[in-house]
Amino acid sequence: MILLLSVGLTVSCSKDDSEELTAINAKSDRGLQQGNGAPSGAHYNLNIIGVSKEKTASMTGNNGGRIFVPLEGRTKIMLTEGDDFQVVDANGTDGEAEFRLPNPDPDGNGITDYSIWVRPLGPGGSATITLCADADLTDAYYEVCTKDPLTVTRTKGSKPRFSDATKQLLTIEVLADFTFTDGDGNEVTVKAGRYTIFDEIFEDYFWYYDNDGLRILQLRFYEMSSDIN
Repeated sequence: MILLLSVGLTVSCSKDDSEELTAINAKSDRGLQQGNGAPSGAHYNLNIIGVSKEKTASMTGNNGGRIFVPLEGRTKIMLTEGDDFQVVDANGTDGEAEFRLPNPDPDGNGITDYSIWVRPLGPGGSATITLCADADLTDAYYEVCTKDPLTVTRTKGSKPRFSDATKQLLTIEVLADFTFTDGDGNEVTVKAGRYTIFDEIFEDYFWYYDNDGLRILQLRFYEMSSDIN
């Protein structure tokens, strides 16, 4: 069972960032029910928050629905399978964070059990999220990344709206067949096509979050199906 909670935007930040992000938060909350493009209904809310200074406190365990990342640069957000949505490691300012989420397509029919909607918040900036995974080779891991990553841009003065990002964030598009030898010495051929997160052909799924000044990316997880074929 997928547990979804309807929650508002919550932000925890450093002293230098607090005043600006508090203002962003206030503006965003006022617009939650005013035609922001998102579906209606219960949802789990995850905020990826860009900060200017590295966090030093331990943020493992249930830290609420937010992950901190550098305002500039790349963070690896590990994705682990579970029965619900939960931030496992909220501190991505050291280069790596962790988020738990259910298998969106356990039947493998190309129809997900939930969908993800996103919108950028803040005075400006952009970010790109690329879903990747590892293929287990004989002596190493081969990194496989989707060919259609998600890029979001916040234009100052425009009204931020949600868009459906289910396909980009939950599937890896492979453009051409490739063959590798796995850790057991077996030859594995990966056909061109689209693979849903947690497909057993790959291992260790994760998002590369490349931030270029975006203060907040808000992700909403809705218990509504989406066609990812």
